[in-house]
Amino acid sequence: MSVELKLSRSNRVYRATEPIEGKIIITSHSSISHYGIRLTIYGSVNLQVRGGSAGVIEAFYGVVKPITIVNRSLEIKPSGKITSGVTEIPFSVVLRQHGEENLEKIYETFHGVNISIQYLVTAEIMRGYLHKVLTSTVEFIVENDNPLDSPVSPETVIFYITQDTQRHPLLPEVKSGGFRVTGKISTQCALSDPITGELTVESSAVPIQSIDIHLFRMESVLVGEMIVTETTLIQTTQIADGDVSRNLTLPIYVILPRLLTCPTELVGPFSIEFKLMIIISFQSDLSKLHSKSDPKIPRLWTAVESVPLELVYNIK
Repeated sequence: MSVELKLSRSNRVYRATEPIEGKIIITSHSSISHYGIRLTIYGSVNLQVRGGSAGVIEAFYGVVKPITIVNRSLEIKPSGKITSGVTEIPFSVVLRQHGEENLEKIYETFHGVNISIQYLVTAEIMRGYLHKVLTSTVEFIVENDNPLDSPVSPETVIFYITQDTQRHPLLPEVKSGGFRVTGKISTQCALSDPITGELTVESSAVPIQSIDIHLFRMESVLVGEMIVTETTLIQTTQIADGDVSRNLTLPIYVILPRLLTCPTELVGPFSIEFKLMIIISFQSDLSKLHSKSDPKIPRLWTAVESVPLELVYNIK
C-alpha cells in the first residue's frame, strides 16, 4: 500500500489567500481498514547559525528555535475501509481560518543560508498500533500580494562615484588621474519588476574594464544577545564590458532572481535585507592575478557604491 499527495498546480505556487487544493492518491493491492485519514498544513521559519559564521562559536549552532507560522490538522476521512486499486480523495484547505490569533504573519517561501521559510502539506493514514502510519509530504510555495491595488511607487536614488567617495585604497594611477561616474538607480521595487536606472561615465583617466551591479542578500539571526549576519552575493549583472564612451548614458535593467529573493523582512528574531553594489573595474594587470577575489571586498582597481534595496510584495 502506498500514499501520494498531488497538488492542483504543477508549480505548487499559491497565494496566501488561496485554498491549497489537490488529492490524496492511495494505491492498495487489497482492501484494508484504517482509523482515519488526516491532512496537516505546517509552515515555519527555520533559523540556524553555522558554526564559526561571523565569529560565532560552534556552541551556538542549532540553539535558535523555529518560529511556527501555521500548524493546522483536519480529518479528511473518518475511520473506514479502503478498497483495492487506486483511490483518489480530493481536499481543499486554507492556510489560516478567519479569527485565528496569536500566530505569525504569512511570510513568503524562502530558502536562504541561515533562514528558511517553508510550508508543507502532509497526508497521514492511521492504521492502528500494529501498523505503521502511512504518510506523504509535499512542499508548496507561498507568495503574498501587496494589500494595495495600486502599483508600488518607484523610488530611486541619485549617486556619484569619484576617487573621493571611496573608503578603500586605490591604485595610484586611478586615484591621481581621477574619475567621475554619475547616475540613478531603484531603491524600492516589487519582486516582479526590474531594477531600473541609468549610469554615465563623465570622466576617467584610466580605461574602464567593466561596470557591474552586484545584488547582495543579508540574512540576520538574533542569537541570545548577538545578531549574526550572513551576506551572500546572489546575482551579478554586467552593464558595460570594456572602456565606456564618456558622457554616454547607459541604461540599467536588472531582472530579480525570484527563487533567491523575497520581500524585505525586518522582524525581531530575524531579518532579510538586500543591497546593490555598483562596481567600476579599471584596466590593471593586478586584476588578472586576482580574478577569483571575494566580490564583497573592494579591490585596488575597483570603485564601488553601495545602495540599499527594499523589495516589496507584488500588487494583486
